Amino acid sequence: MANNPALAAAFERDEPAFVPYLAAGDPDYDASIEYVEALARGGADVIELGLPFSEPIAEGTTIQDAIVRALDAGMTPDRYFEFVEDLDVDVPLVCMTYYNLLYQYGDELGPRPFVEKAADVGLTGFVVPDLPAEEADPLRAACDEFDLDLVFIVAPTTRGERLDRMREQVSGYVYVQARLGTTGARDDVSDQTEVSLSRIDDWDVPKAVGFGIKEGDHAARIVRAGADGAIVGSALVDIVAAGEENDDPVADVADRLETKAHELKQGALRGAEQRAEASGD
Repeated sequence: MANNPALAAAFERDEPAFVPYLAAGDPDYDASIEYVEALARGGADVIELGLPFSEPIAEGTTIQDAIVRALDAGMTPDRYFEFVEDLDVDVPLVCMTYYNLLYQYGDELGPRPFVEKAADVGLTGFVVPDLPAEEADPLRAACDEFDLDLVFIVAPTTRGERLDRMREQVSGYVYVQARLGTTGARDDVSDQTEVSLSRIDDWDVPKAVGFGIKEGDHAARIVRAGADGAIVGSALVDIVAAGEENDDPVADVADRLETKAHELKQGALRGAEQRAEASGD
């Protein structure tokens, strides 16, 4: 189930989707444009583009630091919309941010002005980590009005009425959190992926797994376990951070991001092949 045709198409291909994340404006506007475009060249099917917020409660240190760099460089909601318009990519862009920024934007309180502007600049949906499904009706209504999707994060502990409410509200895809805790690259992925996916097996949306994916083999493993896509953030943000710390040329950092994106996409494809072989297809 999806409102936005471009986002639906990204998951309807006969292959798993690679969904990378970067914070818009990290470490500065121009470099960030090149870095996001590098992910598209590397094989991204959807890009989660973070709108920096001063209190990113769901993020680990890596992404928190990226958000600080972007805020220090002048990123704001209006600048974010300009950023989206300036990007030269042919993949759906999903805004990942926190509800206060959506709610406070524009001349009236509530998410509608932000969603209307997001649709105008070409965004396809939202991931809002701090918005409970029980309080999502206004954002859901605005997304429906402007043909955008609303993605929810399902944690390993999400159950009962909250899980049922997410099922009613979600569209586009569901972000399956592979482990407890905050975001961050790990040396191995959680072995709970199959269990997490099994709880939402009958949901009528694609299931993309994130949290801890760092290598192509990690992407292969989660797709082999049944995921429709792999979401990767911290491993990519680490590349940006290292480039900034070492004062590397932007072009070099972009090349590294493109290479890592290609590795992760190929890993996801390999996982799909392994899953097909295991099932006898």
